[in-house]
Amino acid sequence: MKKVAFYTLGCKVNQYETEAMLEMFEKDGYEHVNSEDYADVYVINTCTVTHMSDRKSRQYIRRMKKVNPDALIAVVGCYSQVSPEEILDIDEVNLVMGTNDRRNIVEEIKTLDLSKKISTVDDIMKIKEFEEIEISQTNDKTRAFMKIQDGCDRYCSYCIIPYARGRVRSRDIKSVVDEAENLVKNGYKEVVLTGIHVASYGKDLKEDQLTLLDVIKKLSQIDGLERIRLSSVEPILFTDEFVNEISTNKKLCPHYHLSLQSGCDETLNRMNRRYTTKEYKEIVDRLREAIPNVAITTDIIVGFPGETDEEFASTYNFLKEIELTQMHVFKYSIRKGTPAATMGDQVDPQIKHDRSEKLIKMSSKNFAKFASRFIGKELEVLFEKNVKDNVYEGLTTNYIRVYAKSDTDIQGLIKKVKIIDVKDNFIEGSLV
Repeated sequence: MKKVAFYTLGCKVNQYETEAMLEMFEKDGYEHVNSEDYADVYVINTCTVTHMSDRKSRQYIRRMKKVNPDALIAVVGCYSQVSPEEILDIDEVNLVMGTNDRRNIVEEIKTLDLSKKISTVDDIMKIKEFEEIEISQTNDKTRAFMKIQDGCDRYCSYCIIPYARGRVRSRDIKSVVDEAENLVKNGYKEVVLTGIHVASYGKDLKEDQLTLLDVIKKLSQIDGLERIRLSSVEPILFTDEFVNEISTNKKLCPHYHLSLQSGCDETLNRMNRRYTTKEYKEIVDRLREAIPNVAITTDIIVGFPGETDEEFASTYNFLKEIELTQMHVFKYSIRKGTPAATMGDQVDPQIKHDRSEKLIKMSSKNFAKFASRFIGKELEVLFEKNVKDNVYEGLTTNYIRVYAKSDTDIQGLIKKVKIIDVKDNFIEGSLV
């Protein structure tokens, strides 16, 4: 039996696509091994959000060729979509595929030997149909990520992803429901709806006039599906109508990752983000008023070109005011081919670091304050894995990580837990 190993960088969409490709290899008789083990085929699913992810891809390619010099190396994903020639020039690479036609990867591998180098990357901007590559099982046995959309038409000035993923393409809603039902039959209790720009779902389905809300409603009708969670979404999705609808949905998890990027309107304008801080705050207030104990998390970029001390102070003060549950903080990274890459006033790396540390410290305080309100209360937790000595880890509906002891295996089960204490980035509880 031939062996295949995957190395995945980047977002939840990439993780989903890796699971789908892995299933194709397994159906063809391949054995799945860990990314660092000896394999006949290594597949690198790349990200290109930062230059660091590009470098990690190249390092892994060379490392694995030393593990097995006779292995075939396939590189797929966003980095290979935007820089196919660069990757094909790497001696060890045999196959380069972009962000489309991954369903053909096993057949492409069959045509290769060590003497061949092939690129199947085409113009992603010409692709108009969602590529169906579904999964029936994942390595995570409790939560399943489910891709329902691809592409983005936002064109934020710092982001290369629209050029790597192309135009908005939505998945057929029947296909979404069918996959969710199949996952439930295989024991999954939670699905996470993911995509490159999930809020755009349905924009290309003009005849059907479907939206993300339609997907949520359809999935809510599936017996055995306990939780539906949204991945990162555009804040402007949360209109009064949308919030009114989701506030009464018992299956939709009260955790929303509303990408902000900056708390300064001048910076947001240069980023080509399509909202103001005033609008963002109104959305946060709307969610908190409608949904008790809702968790709101976000992404922040520090050191964007032209971000002065005054602009960062505006961001800091805005975030201090709205007190989000947690923040993922990124230092701005130049991406060749984006408008921001040619902007003047690039920020010094040390300043980026200092600003990042300040926001990370604030995020830790915010989480501790949010989590503390649940001490002494009972929350439902979907347990995912045994971490050590009968201690199990899981998530609440509002995305608080919980550790609790159990003498029996509770992986994949939803249990009531009484909250005891708050730690750095999780809470301790005891089974009720």
